[in-house]
Formats: sequence, structure tokens, C-alpha cells
Amino acid sequence: MSNSKHPVALKYLFLSEMWERFGYYLMIGIFTLYLKDVKAGFAMTEAESADLYGTFIALVFLTPFLGGLLADRYLGYRNSIVFGGILMGIGYCMMGIHNLPMLYTAMTLVILGNGFFKPNISTLLGNVYSTEEHKPLKDVGYNIFYMGINVGAFICNFFGAALYNKMGWEYAFLAAGIGMFVGVIIFLLGNKHYKAFDIKKGMQEGDMPFAKILLLILIPSVIAGVVGWMLPDNVFGSDSTDAFIFACIPVVYFYAQLYFKAKEDEKRPIGALLAIFAVVILFWAVFKQNGSALNTWGDRYTNREVKGTTAKMFDQLLLSKTMVYTKDSVGKYDENFRLVKNEKGDVEKEWNYDLYFRNMHPDQRPAEGESISVWSPNLSQSINPGWVIMLTPLVVAFFSFLKSRQKEPSTATKIAWGLLISSLSVLVMYAAVKAGNNGAEKVSVWWLIASYGVITIGELFLSPMGLSLVSKLSPPRLTALLMGGWFLATSIGNKLSGVLASMWDRYEDKGNFFLLNFALLMSATAVGFAMLKWLNKIMKEKGLN
Repeated sequence: MSNSKHPVALKYLFLSEMWERFGYYLMIGIFTLYLKDVKAGFAMTEAESADLYGTFIALVFLTPFLGGLLADRYLGYRNSIVFGGILMGIGYCMMGIHNLPMLYTAMTLVILGNGFFKPNISTLLGNVYSTEEHKPLKDVGYNIFYMGINVGAFICNFFGAALYNKMGWEYAFLAAGIGMFVGVIIFLLGNKHYKAFDIKKGMQEGDMPFAKILLLILIPSVIAGVVGWMLPDNVFGSDSTDAFIFACIPVVYFYAQLYFKAKEDEKRPIGALLAIFAVVILFWAVFKQNGSALNTWGDRYTNREVKGTTAKMFDQLLLSKTMVYTKDSVGKYDENFRLVKNEKGDVEKEWNYDLYFRNMHPDQRPAEGESISVWSPNLSQSINPGWVIMLTPLVVAFFSFLKSRQKEPSTATKIAWGLLISSLSVLVMYAAVKAGNNGAEKVSVWWLIASYGVITIGELFLSPMGLSLVSKLSPPRLTALLMGGWFLATSIGNKLSGVLASMWDRYEDKGNFFLLNFALLMSATAVGFAMLKWLNKIMKEKGLN
């Protein structure tokens, strides 16, 4: 970021996005843990929490479709970013109020806020790099910007763990809100550096009027969602999944219409983008299980015990908690309780018992009445952004090296390789299942670290490149709208991640769960490489890499 060739605006956009992601990923890191907490949360099962999580993060990335459109035509990018950031900050703060209607209200504010914030800060960055001086640095600029996202995502979980361990869930959610407000303030401080690039496109020839979008797309989407919710005998597994999929149909139709009604010189680039959107859905379906299935793996199947100096340090930083081992006298376990005998010898339910000791190897268990110190499970959410921070400079240097020898692959080629590399990460988790005897014993955290390390390389090949590709190929009048299309693909993938994670308990052999994910990613990889020649030809026609 210190490179003087990059625009000054990058610094402010980097820091704004860093703090926005601090708030978002702090909330996501504790979201399912909070939902499943019986005493202080909502006592949801694994399937219920995964379904709500998937629906939530899906809708978070569905609203950029609308936010991008409104910013393009009416509000401008800066106004949309500030408005969206404030909505999200309020939503995070409200999540700590322990009341289900209040939780849904808070989630709605976050969903709407992200719709205005997320696509428009990425589009504004692309505009900043649209000058002849900075255009060659666009891919690198997006990589640096993407690293900013992950700095926030890395540090937030330590704050989240300390706050919910010491003070409770509500204070962790409050910290997420404060982080978001800090991001908004930083964005406002850098206003002068991107003011000239905040150009509203307005209505262009061939654009669908907003009133028509409202009548033909948004209202039908809401009606379709309601119909999906009310259908008897869930078609896709749950009411929320049915509602989401039905609601997406009019929006997907709208993007298809962009292609069919586009000007001749715009048709092929739009078609290329829509094809990329379809392929990356499966990447997000697997990747976004970090907050659900992989969070469960870190919580219940990973050895989180810390000892000696490390235990003392974690205790002082409030990053761990003490667990006392007691032998269960009855042994009847449920997801939320176990049956134990009280002092009178009567059998009763012990709510919110620690699941940690259930699959601990007998040789590793402490003696009756002894305690151990374990690190907070949400800290595993910092592994992926930690890898991003470490690997981004290496990936950027790698592609710079290839570029200096005129061998740098095209952006579309990078995305295809990203899909292939990501699929290999799932095989690491398959091996982890085998190492832990299908969950009967806890395994080292190094399995999670290795899996996240591999998928992070795939992510760096794919995610920032996708943002860059949208900025490069989009017709100027549709840039924010098509950026919203990228997030629509992310949204559908996010919902699919919740559907997949909700199936966790159905698989007696957890290895088969990960093999399913591997098959999905390899299918996307095959399609990606099959389209590569066509995609590269379109990019060459546009004079792009």
C-alpha cells in the first residue's frame, strides 16, 4: 500500500473496508455459536442454526443487486456507502438484544446495509483505477484491497472471544457495530480523494426504468419468496430455502434480460460475466461453510486445549475458558443437554453442557474434577484471513514475476485455477476425518490450518480476480449493477453453503460430507476450464488481460 504508484484513495478505501469487515466477521464468527447457546442464546440445533446462517449470509449478498442499481442511477457511490455502513452498524449493535424479533430486525438492517455498502465500495475502487496511469495496477490494487478485508477479519475474532468470554454475547455484537462506525468515519475522511470518481450514470438508452424493475422484478421476487415460504412439504429442505430460491428467480431473470437486450458490442462481455457468476456459485457454497460446518469442526472435533505459558497468556487475554471434567453418570446425550444424576440421585437434564469432552481420547482426558483450558472456538475463524494476509504478497509477487516474463495468465485463467486449488482443500478435511476416526477422537488444529491454507490460495486466485474482472468487462453504464450480479452469485452460493451445512448431522461418515463438497468444486472446475478459451477470446477482443 506504500507504493506511490497507487492512488491515495486506496489507503482510505482499504481502511474503510478493513473496519467494515472487522464488524461483519466478528458477528459471523460468533453467530452460529450464539444461536446454539442454550443459556444465553436461542438453543437452536445444528441444522436450524446452519439454515438461518445460510439464509442470512445469502440475503446479505443478494441486496447488492438493488444497492448497486440505486447507486448507479440515483444515489451515487459515496452516499450509498455511508448510508449502508450506518445501517449495518446499528444492526450489529441490536443483535445483542436477546429477543428473536429483535434479532430478525437487526439481521434485516445488516442485509439492507450491506446491499448499499458492499458493491459500491468495490465499484468506487474500480473507478479510481480507471485512469490511464493506474489502469495497469488494477489487479494489484484489488489484491491489496482484498488484504484489507482480511486484516479486519483476522483481528476481530480475538476481540469477539475476549468480549463474549468476559462480558457476554451482547458486548461482542456491540464491538462489531463500533467497528462498522469507525469504517464509516475513515471513509468520510478520505472523501476528497474519490469525489471525482463518484459519477452517477443515470438512465442510459436501453436501461429498464426503476418503476419497471420494481413492478417486474422486486415485487414479483417478494411474492415468489412468500409463495416459496408457504409451500407445504418443503421442496428444497426448509421454508427459508424454498423462499430464497423462489425469490431469486425474478432477479436471475433480470440479469438474463441484461444479456438478451444488450447492445451488440456489450453482449459478449456481459455473457462472459454471467458465465463466471454461474461457475463461482459452487466455490462460495463450499468456502462459506467456514461459519457453519467448519466452525462446528473447530468447536467439537478439534483439540483446543492450551497448556503452560500459552494457557496463561490466553487466560490473561480472555481468549480461553476453563472446563472441569466430570464423568457422566447416565450418558444420554442430545445436542443441547445430557442426562445426569443430581445430589439426590434423581436423573435430570443438564442444559448447555460442554460438548468438548465427548470425543476426547481417554488418554487425553483429565482426572475427575480436574480442569483444562481451551481456546474459544470462534478463533478458528481467523485462520483463513491470517493466511490471506500472509499469502497475498506472495501471490501478487508470483503474478508480477510472470508478468515481467510476459507469462501472466489471464484473469479468467486465474479464476479457473482458483477453483481447482480450492477443491484440493476439501481433501485435507477428508483426511482430517480419517485421522480422527470419523469424529470419535479430536484432531490437531493443524488440519484446519492446512485446509484453510490451501483454499486461501484458491480464494486469492478467484475472489479479488472476480471483482477485477467485473470492473474490466462491464459496460460503464452497468458497472455497479454487474458488481451486484457478482454478489448475487455469492448470495446463491452462501445459501447453498447453509443447505450443505444443515446436512452435517445426516452424514454418519463425515468423510462423505467433505467428498460431496469436493465433487461440487471439481464440477465447477471442469466447467471453468471448458469455458476458458471462449472467455480469453472475449477479453482479448476488449484489449484486456
